[in-house]
Amino acid sequence: MATIAENLQGVTARIARAAAAAGRDPSAITLVAVSKTFPAGCVAEARAAGQRAFGENYVQEALAKQAALADGSLEWHFIGPIQSNKTRAIAEHFAWVHSVDRLKIAERLDAARPAGLPPLNVLLQVNADAEDTKSGVAPDELAALAQAVARLPRLALRGLMCIPRPAADFEAQRRPFARLRGLRDALAAGGLALDTLSMGMSADLEAAVAEGSTLVRVGTAIFGERSAH
Repeated sequence: MATIAENLQGVTARIARAAAAAGRDPSAITLVAVSKTFPAGCVAEARAAGQRAFGENYVQEALAKQAALADGSLEWHFIGPIQSNKTRAIAEHFAWVHSVDRLKIAERLDAARPAGLPPLNVLLQVNADAEDTKSGVAPDELAALAQAVARLPRLALRGLMCIPRPAADFEAQRRPFARLRGLRDALAAGGLALDTLSMGMSADLEAAVAEGSTLVRVGTAIFGERSAH
């Protein structure tokens, strides 16, 4: 069994190779280690190997890990569906939120973000494949949501996120990522300063990097297969 440190090294090498193939600087791509369902000890092991950004889907689980590790150098990303009653805890304990898909949630996060902290970095989750079962704002509703979120003072709208349907073929993997990049570029052309694309996971990070991803969210390839939560 490979260790978490060895797995991290392998994923970092994959990102570097993908960046080189795309003519990109690998330092422009941040690896978010998705630690949901894995204990604080696994996060500590990754931290010891140099990993600093961690992604979590479940608020209470994440808060318990944050308390156990008590390490201000770690950067916590909330990447799961957001329930209204969890917005205060998310606003108080995370640096990034990848999964904002409606204005009501953004307004609650804005109202709850403590004044002593920098603005909360937020990404709008887009349903790039128009799947009925997926969260995310529809592409034709994105511009209005982005303009509204950008006006909220305690949030910093940084870019977009998507979770496309799985595809085995590299070119098929690229298509939804290319759509998301196009949507980001259109918003930027309209005056929004967006610098972030959160896209790519264990199985498709190469395609995401080829299309300009700046945050890749990798869990399985680092921590192994997770049990059901």
